[in-house]
Amino acid sequence: MSIYLDSGASTRLDPDVRAAIKPYFSDHYANAASLHKEGQIAHSAVEKARETIAKSIGAKSHEIVFTSGGTESNNFALKGVGFANKTNRNHIIISSVEHECVLNAARFLERQGFKVTALPVDKQGFVSFDALKKTLSKQTLLVSIIHGNNEVGTINDLEKIGALVKEHGALFHTDACQSYTKVPVNVDMMNLDLVSINAHKIHGPKGVGALYIRGGTAIEPLLHGGGQERGFRSGTLNIPGIVGFGMAVEAIKHQDFLRMAKLRDLLIDELLSISGARLNGPRENRLCNNVNISFKAVDGNSLLLQLSDQGIMVSTGSACSSEKMHESHVLNAMRVPKQHITSAIRFSLGKYTTKAEIEQTIRTIKKLIKHMREVK
Repeated sequence: MSIYLDSGASTRLDPDVRAAIKPYFSDHYANAASLHKEGQIAHSAVEKARETIAKSIGAKSHEIVFTSGGTESNNFALKGVGFANKTNRNHIIISSVEHECVLNAARFLERQGFKVTALPVDKQGFVSFDALKKTLSKQTLLVSIIHGNNEVGTINDLEKIGALVKEHGALFHTDACQSYTKVPVNVDMMNLDLVSINAHKIHGPKGVGALYIRGGTAIEPLLHGGGQERGFRSGTLNIPGIVGFGMAVEAIKHQDFLRMAKLRDLLIDELLSISGARLNGPRENRLCNNVNISFKAVDGNSLLLQLSDQGIMVSTGSACSSEKMHESHVLNAMRVPKQHITSAIRFSLGKYTTKAEIEQTIRTIKKLIKHMREVK
């Protein structure tokens, strides 16, 4: 059995989620838009999941729109708000450490005539509050700030940021795909108008996500068709995925995140004992499952592949960009020295990670790094 420490990329399906999904492939496979009995069974299952997800962030059920995942949710938030409001305000603020789908959606809007500002971050990856203060204006339409960073685990203070955004009458969006269920999100306390979440980062199925849209928010649909999801997102609903999403939220309520944080800290402490090791991101206000460490004089991709050969699965950053093998824009924005960027490894724990697996990982990494440095 391999040791899987890449839960920031995706997670193993929870057995309770698998059991909940199964009947919607074989027994209750009707379209939720159908008026007959089987269609209404599917519809009821969707609404139950919608209510569960809404409650988890302090929202109302009708404010949850199901999507195909985090990328669609983020694109919907930025482009939908932009297209619906372009005659009123044309300024969009993001941070320089957003997930690439937010960065690229913002670049797209820039090509459509919007003004886009990417806020700087400090050396720990926290968004500059002072820069946000200076950048907000009467023309600011939307502020999009990631909650828990997917590469280095930095948790931004959305309550503080949201209060400032509200003062300026702008809309506030967060990509909470990595932080969802690990860090409390309350849409009213944080003054959030839009929140992107997905299922496969919380031991749910792939291919399903959601966008919270505060009631009354002007937003243009990306997909046009049969008018499903109250016209916000046309297309036949992914019933098994949605049911699995709802069950994943229920199942994760019983997860021991304190145990996970202790395993994270054990991994950090032991890896920092290696000569030339550097932690990227903060010790405090960090996602409980995230460790990002650079090892001096070690190539990150080579270490990743050697760990994989030893049965230990990690990453060098965002799974969405790993195929391109380019330098991390997050570490660049944090002003991490180049030699540490190319040697960075991300470990992300899941609910099934054990202490024995962490200890085995530590032993293996120490052995591999010693060997790699000797050979070099």
